[in-house]
Amino acid sequence: MKKFSVPGFRFSASRAGIKQNHQSDLALIVADRPAKAAAVFTTNRLKAAPVLQGQKVIRGGRLQAVVVNSGNANAATGPRGLRDALATAKAAAQSLGISQNLVLVSSTGKIGVPLPIAKLTQTIPQAVAALSVSGMNDAAKAIMTTDAFPKIHAVKGKIGGRAFTVAGFAKGAGMIEPHMATMLAYILTDLDLPAAAMRKSFKSAVEHSFNSISVDGDTSTNDTALLLASGASGIPPLQPGTTAWKVFEKALNEVCQRLAWMMVQDGEGATKVVEIHVTGAKSAASAKKIAYAVARSSLVKTSFFGEDPNWGRVFAAVGYSGETFDPSSVDIFYGPVALVKNGLPRPVSQERKAHKIMKNKSFPVMIDLKQGRGQAQVWTSDLGYAYVKIT
Repeated sequence: MKKFSVPGFRFSASRAGIKQNHQSDLALIVADRPAKAAAVFTTNRLKAAPVLQGQKVIRGGRLQAVVVNSGNANAATGPRGLRDALATAKAAAQSLGISQNLVLVSSTGKIGVPLPIAKLTQTIPQAVAALSVSGMNDAAKAIMTTDAFPKIHAVKGKIGGRAFTVAGFAKGAGMIEPHMATMLAYILTDLDLPAAAMRKSFKSAVEHSFNSISVDGDTSTNDTALLLASGASGIPPLQPGTTAWKVFEKALNEVCQRLAWMMVQDGEGATKVVEIHVTGAKSAASAKKIAYAVARSSLVKTSFFGEDPNWGRVFAAVGYSGETFDPSSVDIFYGPVALVKNGLPRPVSQERKAHKIMKNKSFPVMIDLKQGRGQAQVWTSDLGYAYVKIT
């Protein structure tokens, strides 16, 4: 795999002995200097201790280190869990010689088990010693749990003749549902970004990527999506509304959407990635609600697994979404194949064509309501035997 790096950041991966498979389970991200930071966290009311710690330190608007352990979620662990999260941040801060308020902690793994904090704090100095500008790939592997492969993507470009990078890595294979779910994502750039505009753009990017996917409909306790900007590119601070800002946002959206797509691709037991694209809704919010109704439907997802163009299940999910529409106006396509036009089924021969489309590893299902200009897209996976075995 290609080696990834982002100017202004170093990375490492270490074995703390948390995972039973003896693989690396401690990742460290360190900025050369405090970096501007923006984050989005889980909406689950049961928030893991590291999420509570992260929500507090992000208020400062800058971070210099991120410590991620895998194999243990440090969730539903009570006051001890929060003490352990704070102890992790303190150990990293001491090893790096920085303020504890510049350290964000993340955890992923089994819920309800106390974090083996001694193993973690003893390994952090080794992780600091191992920091490298080329360690991003190893860090991406260290945060994996049930993931089949590391998820990493980068976009490089130029602004004013100077090179810049937006890159990220993430984990997530199960409990993937909107408003973030059992997923961790770390996006890094060497651009200099104004804080308020950075937060706004990142929130939008998350909404159209990590908050637009579904694997099994469960929402996790530990979700964290983080954007760090080092400013190491040497490019003058970007200003919102400019051409340069649009270039940055395009790169940010690509990285976030590509990582989100890989999460669905790696959904536990998944064999297909399906884009549910709703157009013609009364609003974007309505379109997204309908798209999610389809994306979450077990009957729809099992039909994807069986490569059965059962448009009736899709139409039914649209119907129980809670949104108003005229059924006699609805069109449904699998790829370019029309299965429903103006609410009525097309000839059976169309289903045979759609069946061939469904043999692909990825394909779109398009639903046109013809009620307005609202549109949304959600990525989902199929649902088959392997999901039950894995989970």
